Amino acid sequence: MSATQGETHEFRAEIRKLLDIITHSIYTNREIFLRELVSNASDALDKLRFETSRGTAIANPDTPLEIRITTDKDAGKLVIADTGCGMTREELVDNLGTIAKSGTEAFMKSVADNKDAASNLIGRFGVGFYSVFMVAGSVTVTSRSYREDAAPARWISDGAGSFAVEEAPADTPRGTTIAIELNDENKEYADPQRVKDVLRKHSNFISFPILVDGEKTNTIPALWRESKFSVTPEQYKEFYQFLTYDNEEPLATIHVSVDAPVQFTALLFIPSKGLGPMAFREALHHGLDLYVRRVMISKEVKELIPEYLGFVRGVVDTEDLPLNISRETLQENLVLRKIQTVIVKQILDKLKNLAKENPEKYAAFFKEHGQALKLGYGDFANREAFADLMRFDSSAIAPDADFTSLDAYVERAKEGQKSIYYLSGPSRAALDLNPHLEIFRAKGLEVLYLYEPVDEFIMDTIGTYKELKLKSAELADHAELDAFEGEAPKTETPELTQEEEGSFDGFLKKIKELLGDHITEVRLSTRLTQSPSCLVSPDDHMTSSMQKIMRLVSKDTSIPKKTLEINRDHALIRNLLSIYRRDAEDPFLSKAVEQLYDSALLLDGYLSDPHQMVARINDLLADASALHAK
Repeated sequence: MSATQGETHEFRAEIRKLLDIITHSIYTNREIFLRELVSNASDALDKLRFETSRGTAIANPDTPLEIRITTDKDAGKLVIADTGCGMTREELVDNLGTIAKSGTEAFMKSVADNKDAASNLIGRFGVGFYSVFMVAGSVTVTSRSYREDAAPARWISDGAGSFAVEEAPADTPRGTTIAIELNDENKEYADPQRVKDVLRKHSNFISFPILVDGEKTNTIPALWRESKFSVTPEQYKEFYQFLTYDNEEPLATIHVSVDAPVQFTALLFIPSKGLGPMAFREALHHGLDLYVRRVMISKEVKELIPEYLGFVRGVVDTEDLPLNISRETLQENLVLRKIQTVIVKQILDKLKNLAKENPEKYAAFFKEHGQALKLGYGDFANREAFADLMRFDSSAIAPDADFTSLDAYVERAKEGQKSIYYLSGPSRAALDLNPHLEIFRAKGLEVLYLYEPVDEFIMDTIGTYKELKLKSAELADHAELDAFEGEAPKTETPELTQEEEGSFDGFLKKIKELLGDHITEVRLSTRLTQSPSCLVSPDDHMTSSMQKIMRLVSKDTSIPKKTLEINRDHALIRNLLSIYRRDAEDPFLSKAVEQLYDSALLLDGYLSDPHQMVARINDLLADASALHAK
């Protein structure tokens, strides 16, 4: 039944309970009341625009569609007015006096265990308007429907348990005006600057003008809602700088509109500069800003993008989420997981195209963001795209050249080559001197240089690229290498005599005796062409670098036992063989063998205390200089 003039109505029992929760139990995030009221105003304007588009006759058709907010700091008042569809007297009673019972019960059940969570749930159950009572002592809603014959009406309540409905002046304009008498604790919302700050945070991209005391606040358009063919580079740059406060232009822009499997639009940017060292990134930005129908829901939502693409900045706007989804629900939301899947593919496709069309620009990108991108080695669904995007230094390129791709390695590979070889080390200079590289250099085979621990995990994850198995040079199959012709650097050492040949077994046993449990065995090497010796892992499935990582994880600081390989053609080994044949107990032999082992440890990265080695080198130099002085 219609309300008559000046009637007072009691709220239903469940509404009173709801209002009690809102007015007395919410202590955080009270500013969302403004977001809710502005969103409602935007919905009213959208409805009016729809009615206009289908030819409905409306009152005051020339009135601009906008939202006007007026503040009175001295009086503690706030007024929010829109020129939307408005409400009749009956609609005021129906819309503001009652709530669907199921919605009310669901809301109260959601906050039963944690009443402070109510501020994050308002709006999900159709109770958004009532959030105004978090800050209001009393609220007056004056409204006139867009219908030409509709009379204006006014709704008044202090949220305590009842509301009154009365006639409004005949000259009331079309739309709805909400006049709020702020309570003493929330006078801050009568400050125009506070209101502008809240609007820029939550409602900056509402499609209708929002004016605060006559000044438009939402000046940046929601570009993601526009066709990418109509947006200029200057507009993208302006929006990027508004979003990130970065004065530089983005390296790349990704603008997508998706209808399936979930409906959303997104505007993403790849910054020119990285986020800094990995240790500091956790405290920096990671995540995309989430909007629902242009209304900000949450900033930097990590569920929208994986960590390895955390350098990407931007916004996502979807129609498929409730306006006030809670932060906890975001973490388990199926819609967000579907959006992330699409976004990841879009970003990786963009990067692949950038690498193909502008290799120099991609090299600049990888220099800035490669360390973060490498963390995607665990994304098995996108393993192929991930492999294409990886870049490494290589023995086949100049020291100052841009890193190479796996695809470029395959193009340079020798005919019949079955593997992509790599080697880990702290720097290019160190790897150039690595004994394991010598046979590859002699055979003219390219080896990728890995400088970061994560690189080995990347190789293990990729496994095979374009039918070539990724394999560490340390663990290379030497039978496979023998198939390639090559010429080792010529040595000046003469051929071994029959007697020297016969002494080698005893010489190797003597080295094992001198080094004892430090090594597992001593054997002649087929991989060395220039170095006198090297250490080789007895485990054919784990590289030295991976061993270090695993021992670091398990906090094992001991030096692993390895096989010592000897280069029989090296001058130093020949000289030590001669000393052994002359006097197997010569103290110089013991010092030299220990130094040989420590040098191999140093190259392998396991020598933790250099003091003994330095003292031994000094002794060896003293002995050598004494012999030279004679």
